[in-house]
Amino acid sequence: MDRDVPTTPSLTIKRRLNATPAEVFEAWTDPKLLMQWFGPENVETQEVSVDARVGGGFRAVMLEDTGERHEVSGIYAEVVANEKLVFSWSWITTPERVSQVTVTFKPDGAGTILTLLHEQLFDEQAVKGHTHGWTGSLAKLEALFA
Repeated sequence: MDRDVPTTPSLTIKRRLNATPAEVFEAWTDPKLLMQWFGPENVETQEVSVDARVGGGFRAVMLEDTGERHEVSGIYAEVVANEKLVFSWSWITTPERVSQVTVTFKPDGAGTILTLLHEQLFDEQAVKGHTHGWTGSLAKLEALFA
């Protein structure tokens, strides 16, 4: 690796879910299901739109229990049904900070191993905030299939 190229922070989270890869993939691509688990415990997801195809986009509007409104959106770069999603990630408040999320769904017996990789984050503070958000979201996703 070239030492002159700066590396950007990233995070990886793995979860085993009690659902098939097809069911978990649907939870990521069906707006009605996404509304049920997207966002950490102190956040209510109010609006979701999903066009899960290469070049299609997603958008989510969330309201924190403090009253703070958050809006995130992105464009799908890769969509492999029941296996993988790759999309850009950009908050409306910091549109210049575009990062990338890769989610893979691997069969594991009757369940699924979900691996989430969020790359190209702005700084360690962004890693901390996104780790909190994704950890809380994935806990709610796990509960959806419990």
